[in-house]
Amino acid sequence: VSFFSPSLFSSDAVCNFVICNDSSLRSQPIIFNPDFFVEKLRHEKPEVFTELVVSNITRLIDLPGAELAQLMGEEDPKLPGANSTASGFFRSLMSLKRKEKGVVFGSPLTEEGIAQVSQLIEYLHKNLRAEGLFRVPGNSIRQQILKDALNSGTDIDLDSGEFHSNDVATLLKMFLGELPEPLLTHKHFHAHLKIADLMLFDEKGNKTSTPDKERQIEALQLLFLILPAPNRSLLKLLLDLLYQTAKKQDKNKMSAHNLALMFAPHILWPRNVTANDLQENITKLNNGVTFMIKHSQKLFKAPAYIRECARLHYLGSRAHTSKDDLDLLTSPGSKELQPLKSQKRSRLDTCHQEETQQRTEEALKELFRHVHNMPDSAKKKKLIRQFNKHPTALTPGSDVPTSPAPRRTRSRSFSGLIKRKVLGTPVILERKSRDATPEPERVSKENVHLLQKCGSPAHMSQAKLKSSEGRKEESCRRMRAHLLSKDSSSL
Repeated sequence: VSFFSPSLFSSDAVCNFVICNDSSLRSQPIIFNPDFFVEKLRHEKPEVFTELVVSNITRLIDLPGAELAQLMGEEDPKLPGANSTASGFFRSLMSLKRKEKGVVFGSPLTEEGIAQVSQLIEYLHKNLRAEGLFRVPGNSIRQQILKDALNSGTDIDLDSGEFHSNDVATLLKMFLGELPEPLLTHKHFHAHLKIADLMLFDEKGNKTSTPDKERQIEALQLLFLILPAPNRSLLKLLLDLLYQTAKKQDKNKMSAHNLALMFAPHILWPRNVTANDLQENITKLNNGVTFMIKHSQKLFKAPAYIRECARLHYLGSRAHTSKDDLDLLTSPGSKELQPLKSQKRSRLDTCHQEETQQRTEEALKELFRHVHNMPDSAKKKKLIRQFNKHPTALTPGSDVPTSPAPRRTRSRSFSGLIKRKVLGTPVILERKSRDATPEPERVSKENVHLLQKCGSPAHMSQAKLKSSEGRKEESCRRMRAHLLSKDSSSL
C-alpha cells in the first residue's frame, strides 16, 4: 500500500489517496478529496489559479482599479491611518513590540510557527468550558515561560497542570497580535469591507438591509483560496477552535460575537492602527469576524465551479467527475432538460443524415454526367453497366426515391434516379432474372407500335412456334434488337 502525501501541494489540503494491490481490500471505500485538483492547480500554476479566483471575486463584489491591484499584490495596500501624522501611545507601543522578533512570536508566519502554535490550539479544544475563555487574562509570568519555550522549540507538556487554560488562550492572542500583518493580510482588507456590504435585493431591485449570506459565504470561500498557504492553514485551525468555543457558550459565556470582539483586532485590523483610525468600519469588521466564526465549516470548501475548472484543466473532460462534484453541479431542473436535449440531438442527427444524403446524390450525379459525356466506347458501356448493377448504392438510412410518374413503373435503383434527373428522359434498364418472369422491355414511343406487331419476347419464348412462322419471328426479333441498341446509344 502506498500513500500520497498532501504536503506536496499545501499544508491545508486534506487529501489521502490509497493505491492497494491486495484484492481483498479493493472493495473498501476510497477517500477522495473533491478539492484535490484545486490544490494541485494552486501549487503548480499559481498565476492561473489566482486569475481564475479573482475574476470570480470581482463578479461578487465591486473592487475599483486601485483596490483590485492591491488584492492582486500589484500595489501596496492603502490602509486607514497610514497618512495620519498623529502617533498615539498605542501605535508607538505596538511598533516597538514588533521590533523584538523571536523564532515564532513576532516573525512572519511559517510552517514551524504553525506547528508550535497548534499545540496551544489542541490544548484549548480540550478546555473549552473555562468561563471567560479568551476574555479573562492569565498569569503574565506563566505566559512568559510558555512563550520562551515555544520560541526555543522546547517540548511542552500542557497537560501537566503547570499552565491554566486562560494562560494558553491569552498567549494565542498574543501570537496573532505580534504577526507582522494580520492573519487575513493587508491586501484583503478592502475586500472584507465590501463583503460586509453584500445585501439582498427586493422584488423591485432595491438594496435591502438584510445580509446576503449566500453571496458572503461564496466571496469568503474565494478570498480564502488566495490566502498564503500558512495563513489559510492557521485560519482554519483558529476558526474551528472559535466555532467549537461558541457552541459551548452556555458554559464559557463566550458567544460568536464576543469572540469576534477579542480576535478581530488580531486577524483583520491593519497593523499600527487604532480604533479612531477605523471609525465606522469597526462594526463591519467585528460583524465580519462573527460571520466567519458562525459559518466556518463552509468557508474552506472551494465553490463547485472552481473545482470543475481545476478538474477540467487537468483531465479535459467530464468522464471522471466525482459524485460530490455531480451533486453540486446538478441543478433542480436538470432532469426536465433531458428530454429537450434528446429532441435537439435527434433533430441534429436527422439534419446530418439529410445533408450527407444530399452530398452523396450530388456526387453521383456528377459522376454519371461525366460518364455520359464520355465518347462511345467499350469503357463507357462498362461503366454504365456498373451503374445498373448497383441500384442500392445509397447512404445508410435513406429512402429509395421513386418516380412521380403514375402510369409507368420506373426503376427503383439510385442510378436510375440520377439518370432521370440529369437527362430528363426515361431510361431502359434490362433486369434479368432466372427464376422470375422478366418484365416487358421498354422502348421509345415511336417504336412501340412496331414491337406490338411483333409480340413480346416473353410470349415468343413460351409459345412453340411453328416452322412456317419461324422466319416472321426472326425478322421481328432482329428489328426489336436494332431499336433497343438505338435507344441505348442515345443515352
